[in-house]
Amino acid sequence: MKQITTFLCCAMLIFAACKNEPTASTDNQISMYEKMTAQPPSAEAKPKEMTEHGHVRNDPWYWLNDRENPEVIAYLNAENAYKDAVMADLKDVQEELFQEIKGRIKEKDESVPQFDNGYWYYYRFVEGGEYPIHCRKAKTLDAPEEIMLDVNVLAKDYDYYSAAGLDVSPDNKTLAYAEDTLSRRIYTLVFKDLASGKMLTDRIPNTDGSFVWANDNKTVFYGVKDETLRVFKIMKHRLGTDAVKDEVVFHEEDATFDLGIEKTKSKKYLLISATQTVSNEYRYLDANTPDGQWTVFQPRERNLEYSVDHGDQWYIRTNMDATNFRLMSAADLPAGAGGKTGKANWKDVIAHRPDVYLEGFSLFKTHLVLEERISGIVNIRIKSWDGKQDYKVDFGEDSYVAHPANNPDFNSGILRLGYQSLTTPATVFDVNLLTKEKKTMKVQEVLGGFDRNNYVSERIYATARDGVKVPISVVYKKGFKKDGTQPLLLYAYGSYGYSIDPTFSAARLSLLDRGFAYAIAHIRGGQEMGRQWYDDGKLLKKQNTFNDFVDCGDYLVAQQYTSPDHLFAMGGSAGGLLMGAVVNMRPDLFKGVVAAVPFVDVVTTMLDETIPLTTFEWDEWGNPKNKEFYEYMLSYSPYDQVAKKDYPAMLVTTGLHDSQVQYFEPAKWVAKLRTMKTDKNPLLLHTNMDAGHGGQSGRFRAFREVALEYAFMLDLAGKVKVKG
Repeated sequence: MKQITTFLCCAMLIFAACKNEPTASTDNQISMYEKMTAQPPSAEAKPKEMTEHGHVRNDPWYWLNDRENPEVIAYLNAENAYKDAVMADLKDVQEELFQEIKGRIKEKDESVPQFDNGYWYYYRFVEGGEYPIHCRKAKTLDAPEEIMLDVNVLAKDYDYYSAAGLDVSPDNKTLAYAEDTLSRRIYTLVFKDLASGKMLTDRIPNTDGSFVWANDNKTVFYGVKDETLRVFKIMKHRLGTDAVKDEVVFHEEDATFDLGIEKTKSKKYLLISATQTVSNEYRYLDANTPDGQWTVFQPRERNLEYSVDHGDQWYIRTNMDATNFRLMSAADLPAGAGGKTGKANWKDVIAHRPDVYLEGFSLFKTHLVLEERISGIVNIRIKSWDGKQDYKVDFGEDSYVAHPANNPDFNSGILRLGYQSLTTPATVFDVNLLTKEKKTMKVQEVLGGFDRNNYVSERIYATARDGVKVPISVVYKKGFKKDGTQPLLLYAYGSYGYSIDPTFSAARLSLLDRGFAYAIAHIRGGQEMGRQWYDDGKLLKKQNTFNDFVDCGDYLVAQQYTSPDHLFAMGGSAGGLLMGAVVNMRPDLFKGVVAAVPFVDVVTTMLDETIPLTTFEWDEWGNPKNKEFYEYMLSYSPYDQVAKKDYPAMLVTTGLHDSQVQYFEPAKWVAKLRTMKTDKNPLLLHTNMDAGHGGQSGRFRAFREVALEYAFMLDLAGKVKVKG
């Protein structure tokens, strides 16, 4: 404790001494890290042996798991002070970047209104406001505005605040929403009378933030979390009653399943979903009879995945005999009518296709909307139920991301779509389902003179070591030279079947305008190229994810987009695991790495069932209680594979209250790297002491950490220009 406290005082003195020193203002400058004399903190090694399958591991920094231990907090504060001291010369650069990014955002702004159940709903921002103001107007947009919720007022007394899941009762009288003031994704459900503006006395703690109204306007169903933050019960609450007396309507006892609650598009049924990585099970209830009995839609089966919605009948997206999923239907029968919703009664609507991944669907009275991923890009396909129309929406770009936005009205003839690309800001389209007319409702304004024509995007393919073609999306400003001398940031995720699409970022312009290229490696573990792309990047094939990223980096170097002395890498959460794995594999390939909230202590975490989300993820990573999985996970676990060798410059970020990846994983990783690495490159740990997995709340505050990350990379790349 004394050692850490002593360092903390010294670091603050160093910070004060260094913050006003001038730095070079040209490329190829001496990095501030090369001038820094501050000594990093050292977390005491306290040996702890762990044995599994006869194999003994020693984890000297296991003690960092206890956030209630003052020594742990002191160590995290010491690391923060060291990071501030080392980056003292870049304080003005960070502020410049923050103001620049903030300056591109239109402060006074408003969403496109959406009509639902007699009201137009929208949110707006005011100048200087960090949070949205949620509003509505009755029947027409000319009606007086009703402010339902001003989140700026709610958040004023908190370092972190999130209002989630806003939903109005079917009679339009009561607003329900969930609030989180800690950033641990544990929400309290609260209610507001919209006529009087007064809060109701009902308060329901420890929810996951999701809930649905029954059609009686009095009953709300919601999910609660256990000590591992798994949603394990669905509860029923009646307005005006004490939440401690709420009824359990379903208790999921299998620790590998997580629960959810929703309402169908027709608003006729309520749904409870039980979800595992490789199987699903749904229960449904008539929304008009909240005290009725729930009926199982199709009993859970290992490796049978399905999701359901209801329009004029039931529709099921499923992998039953369909690797890339297909769409099926089932008759709409009364609850309990002979189990007619079971898979034996499902009929094909959209058959399985090996080259098309059915990512989602939306139901309308006259049309079916499909999200079909082909060669990595989502196509929006629209089919009329009468068979007379079948067309795709043309967006005029080859590489983009498009998805149905909020479309609450089953009877509407208008489809609202969200759209963007690496060079096109977020855009809202309304498509007339019958006439095919596509109307632009809004293009997000980017201030500061942005012109999309000044930027170029490409879609290229790297050949992985096993011969598989891996897509890479690239964007840069015109004038970027492919001569191997330019910096490039390579980003990826590669887990849970989550596809990283080529989206626009106004903040990213601060890198592009300073000579960086930005690339997304669409590696295995996501679903960009179909379900098999995911299956080939998990469990005992997880190494493909890491190999793909390295091979994409090598390809970009070979094609002279950059060089190892100018290549940067970034990933967060499971993408932070990716960062940890690749710096162990190929530390020579990267100049600098940003690992955000990284999942790096894979084996220890997956062996500990008390850690949030562990049991739920065994089908993603494997259960290390099985020796085969234990040995395989151990072979790539970043924390376990740290070795005595040179590593690139690294910035590691975390949040003290992170519910997804506990803060102690990156903290332990950094502590171990400090004792093992043989280079003099900077290793910095930034812990947000007030936030969790998603970082700071607020419209602008989150960009403080973006500015930190950008300053770190820009300085290493010799692209910092500071007044000196």
